[in-house]
Amino acid sequence: MRSIRAAAVGAVTLSLALTATACGGGSSTGGGSDDAPKTLTYWASNQGASVAVDKQVLQPELDKFQKQTGIKVKLEVVPWPDLLNRILTATTSGQGPDVLNIGNSWSASLQASGALLPWDTKNFDKIGGKSRFVPSALASTGVQGKDPAAVPLYALAYALYYNKKIFADAGISQPPATWDELIADGKKIKAKGSSPLGAEGSNVSENIHHIFVFAKQRGTDFFTADGKPNFTDPKVVDAVKSYVDLMAKDQVIPTGDAEYAQNQSVSDFAKGRQAMLLWQSASANLASQGMKDSEYGVAPVPVRSGTPGPGTGINSMAAGINIAVFRNTHNLDGATRFVKFMTSDEEQTILNKAYSSIPAVTSAQNDPAFNTPANTVLKNTLATSAAALPQVPAESQFETTVGTAVKDLFADAAAGRAVTTDSVRAALQKAQQQMPAA
Repeated sequence: MRSIRAAAVGAVTLSLALTATACGGGSSTGGGSDDAPKTLTYWASNQGASVAVDKQVLQPELDKFQKQTGIKVKLEVVPWPDLLNRILTATTSGQGPDVLNIGNSWSASLQASGALLPWDTKNFDKIGGKSRFVPSALASTGVQGKDPAAVPLYALAYALYYNKKIFADAGISQPPATWDELIADGKKIKAKGSSPLGAEGSNVSENIHHIFVFAKQRGTDFFTADGKPNFTDPKVVDAVKSYVDLMAKDQVIPTGDAEYAQNQSVSDFAKGRQAMLLWQSASANLASQGMKDSEYGVAPVPVRSGTPGPGTGINSMAAGINIAVFRNTHNLDGATRFVKFMTSDEEQTILNKAYSSIPAVTSAQNDPAFNTPANTVLKNTLATSAAALPQVPAESQFETTVGTAVKDLFADAAAGRAVTTDSVRAALQKAQQQMPAA
């Protein structure tokens, strides 16, 4: 899921699955119909610098689809802070769009609601088959072993962005490959009067994305294999503490960043106020704020040792946006055709260029636009060292409860209160108690 805007953090409640099953379908089977074959409604997520920019990007493509098919697409771009709640309301009422974008970390929660069209083999065959899609992106479409609830649309990955001038002034010749190197570089940068690393300490989704990677690098996860919360596992506790310690102990994240939740760390980096940034596919965002490509470098997110890869070498969650079809659509055929259009090589190239994301369709990545140094890092990360966030029905509650716990720990660090193993464990235990029963 993209968190360049403040992410929606409302929890998917336990009643969601119950209310969704009451949604009337477009047919007697609840599987959609073709009662309105000439129109579609589409809720797009806000990917660009503004809703207006998204409309400028998307409308010509929707007009192209109408010219090809005769189907008019009514577009609404929904800002991120509103998107999840809008979806939940539509799920409850049964009055939603035909097609919608979802943050990929919501896939399993929305899948559990039953409100989205399952993408079984038959439906995937209509759009060219599963094999077209990047495996890490496909892994973020729902619970393993069940038909996906959505189809990958835009693929994103985290990278380390670093200011070349600040690095040179500090005598640093290359970006850090490990966390120990990042901390050591941060001290050199501070000695020269610059702030080392930005963070969004009050953005609960950003917190989850990073501590997920820290846990993976310790060979553990926040859920057991059977989907039960595992928040107080000693390795999980160590992962969370190590991330917060970048502020509390190592002092490479400034205490003011504990209050950041609206992309202030991106602005700080773009304006040369911070030397490093951990972010999802940030090039377009940085350009929109006046930072030139030549002013920064892009490297893989650090690991504990060695190089990025599978297992303990994971260095990014498989971020991105999925496209889904409401199960009760009144234009089932048109909705499927629209998903096929949006995931065609041509559209994948056009749209991902516009949003500085990576095509979720492997063949579309061959376009030269995706072979820049920055995009090569992102492609390699998605292909070799990115993993899907836990695909469990309670994933949204996990983001809210644990992400908030990390937010509170950052607040403690900023206020000078000790962040200890015991305090981290207590915060995670409280978060685990707030999770729904399995």
